[in-house]
Amino acid sequence: MNDILAELSVITTWEAIALIFSLAYVIFAAKGFIWCWPVAFIASAIYCSIFYSAHLLMDSLLQVYYMAMAIYGWFSWKLSWNKKDQHVNYTSWPLNHHLITILIFTLLSLGLGYFMENYTNADFAMLDTFTTVFSIYATYLLAERVVQSWLYWVVIDATSIYIYLNKSLFVTAFLFVCYTVLAIWAYYQWRKHYYTEQSKTDTELLLESE
Repeated sequence: MNDILAELSVITTWEAIALIFSLAYVIFAAKGFIWCWPVAFIASAIYCSIFYSAHLLMDSLLQVYYMAMAIYGWFSWKLSWNKKDQHVNYTSWPLNHHLITILIFTLLSLGLGYFMENYTNADFAMLDTFTTVFSIYATYLLAERVVQSWLYWVVIDATSIYIYLNKSLFVTAFLFVCYTVLAIWAYYQWRKHYYTEQSKTDTELLLESE
């Protein structure tokens, strides 16, 4: 308990704001609201500044990528925006596609993780590299409205919980517990909406053919 209180005491106002915006981004994205992307941009911009001030340049650079993907995600979702129900339309990629990309990014993670483990003083080098590499890819999938993107986030966030608990970052670990639960919820939300839309499309095509 004392460790948790101590960690909470050093959270700055900007970190708290970024945390709130990050949670809002996940919730908005889970509901398919396009405004999740401006919220994500703000959160990433704050974290970029925080990490840069702390001389965590790679983490800061990763936030720049997230900011760029927030802009890309906005335009990608806008093109598929359903004005009738104020909701974005989702897509689903075949299993073979996911298996191939998982294999490629796993090999990439192993290569980068080996370098980090042997030539830097990074803790949990392999796991940390794994979560970073797949976070980059999962963010792209989310911007592309791929239903399975949330399954990637479930694994990424659950792995991050283990890392943060072992680093005694209990508040951050709790945050990622929330992320994991939200990712599971978001997957079923997107999946349900995707199959509902597919059913409507199939029905419309059937009626047109009659």
